[in-house]
Amino acid sequence: MRVNRILLSSSLIVVALVIQVSVLARLHLPGAVPDLLLLTVLGLALVYGHVGGALIGFAAGLLADLAPPADHAAGRYALVLCVIGYLAGLVKPESGQVKSATGPMVVVVAAAVGSTLLYAGVGALVGDTAARHVGLGGLLFTAALYDLLLAPFVVPGVMALARRAENDPLAETNPAKSGDIASGWLSGGTGLRIGGQRGGLRVKAARARVARAGRIKGVKRL
Repeated sequence: MRVNRILLSSSLIVVALVIQVSVLARLHLPGAVPDLLLLTVLGLALVYGHVGGALIGFAAGLLADLAPPADHAAGRYALVLCVIGYLAGLVKPESGQVKSATGPMVVVVAAAVGSTLLYAGVGALVGDTAARHVGLGGLLFTAALYDLLLAPFVVPGVMALARRAENDPLAETNPAKSGDIASGWLSGGTGLRIGGQRGGLRVKAARARVARAGRIKGVKRL
C-alpha cells in the first residue's frame, strides 16, 4: 500500500475507533451498537479494492480487539473485518458512474448482517454464547438499521477522502477513475479530474490545428 493510503487509513481507523468506544458504545441503544469502524472499512475498501480492504479490515479489527473495554479473544473481530473488507472490495466499480445509492445501501446492509453472523459464529467456536442470550435476530435487525442510518454520513466522506489521497501528486500512479460508488451518495461529485480533462482537450485541439495547417500547405504546393 502507498504511504498516503496507510496514513489516511490509519487516521480514519483511529478516529472511528475512538468515537465508537467513547460515544456510540455509551448510548445504550437497544440491540447492537452502531459500527462506525465497519463503515469506515467499507468506505476504504470500495475505493482501494479487495486487497486493500482486507488489510485495512484486519488492522482495524485487531486494533478494536486490543482496545479497552474489549471482552473477547484477540483476533476475533480482526478476522471478521478482514473478510468483510475483502468482500466489499470485490464490488469496487472499475469504470462508469453509479447514480443511485441502492448499491451502497445493499453493501452496508449485507456487511452489517454478515459481520454480525460471522462474529457470532466465531464466538460459538471459541465458546462465547453471548449472542444467544441477547437474541441473534434482534442483533441482526438493529445492526443493519443503525449502520444503514449512519452510513450516509460516513461512507461518502471516507470515499471522498480516499479519492483525494489517490490523486495526491506523490502517488505512484495516475489518479483513480472518477466514476465510483461514492457518486451514488454524493450527487455533486468531487470534480477532481476536471483539470486533466481540459488539458486533454487542449492537446487534441492543438493536434487538429497542426493537421489542418499541413493539409493547407499541401494544397498550395499543388
